[in-house]
Amino acid sequence: MSPASPSAVSFAERFGLRLPLVQAPMLGASPAAMVAAVSNAGALGSLGGAGLAPERLAAEIETIRAATARAFAVNLFVLDQARPDEATVRRALAAIDPLRARFGLAPGAPLARYAPDAEAQLEVLFAARVPIASFTFGVLSAAQVQRLHAAGCYVIGTATHVAEGIAWRDAGADAICAQGAEAGGHRGTFIGRAEDALIGTMALVPQLIDATGLPVLAAGGIMDGRGIAAAIALGAQAAQLGTAFLACAESGISQPWREQLASAGDTATVVTDAISGRHARGIRNAMISTLSAQAETIAPYPVQNALTQELRQAAGRAGDADYLSLWSGQGGPLGRRRGQGLPAAALVEALDDEWREARTCFAKLP
Repeated sequence: MSPASPSAVSFAERFGLRLPLVQAPMLGASPAAMVAAVSNAGALGSLGGAGLAPERLAAEIETIRAATARAFAVNLFVLDQARPDEATVRRALAAIDPLRARFGLAPGAPLARYAPDAEAQLEVLFAARVPIASFTFGVLSAAQVQRLHAAGCYVIGTATHVAEGIAWRDAGADAICAQGAEAGGHRGTFIGRAEDALIGTMALVPQLIDATGLPVLAAGGIMDGRGIAAAIALGAQAAQLGTAFLACAESGISQPWREQLASAGDTATVVTDAISGRHARGIRNAMISTLSAQAETIAPYPVQNALTQELRQAAGRAGDADYLSLWSGQGGPLGRRRGQGLPAAALVEALDDEWREARTCFAKLP
């Protein structure tokens, strides 16, 4: 058994997991049904709660609790809630409105709110006393982490480079999620430019372990048992998989998104801020190309994200993948052999078999 194995067991044992696997929190794609199914199967299910109004977030947590007695996680964004100036909004809409018109939508307008109240969402976690609370896009204050600990929450902070991991350690986090450049969806970078923090998972995980001394979860490009075993060999205590779960039966993604995942090649993804105003990895499409060509109009997150939301919803209803946010990691094609619609519990079972087989192979290395 490798020297890293004891730390892998400790995370799994703490939360009663059959294998060191975390289903990544994916806003809109990992609903309560998926979270409960994954946790019931012996891995750690995670709810992407950042886009939910506080009352809806509380209801989703209760739905999960009603469906499983096992540990689960809830993820929120750490956001600057400052309201954008009107010029920023109008500039963004000047580029977005022609795309809205393709779907018969009227020109957009400034919104009353661009994201749910992050402070109120955090209060929901304090009150709900969720087993695990994870965060991305920033770092909580030490006082906020202490309140979560007082509520019985294990706290995980996302880091894309060492300085962010140290910031989370100093705030009192229990563990770090190391988000490698291969990961699909939004980048968690909050210190420096996202473009400068595209560090691969293999390089990032051991650096964060060495720099912080905290348990580290490896995320980015991991799609099967071989990847889980490799992450554990690097010293990670668990592997966090997101793209691998997108094609599951319980996934909340649209049919056009599923079809793109089923056909996209290994070079199909790009890191862009065009859709949401924050850098994210997804499959290239016309919306990315059009808005990226007008980079000066892109508003910061969450403004751009809110302003493109109605367009993306209309594209989903029309079955038009060119105007969706097709988040996907670089390992996406590795999921193709499993096919579409596999139940999340069956995926956990397959991953468990694969990682145990890979671990056995590692033990035979000279």
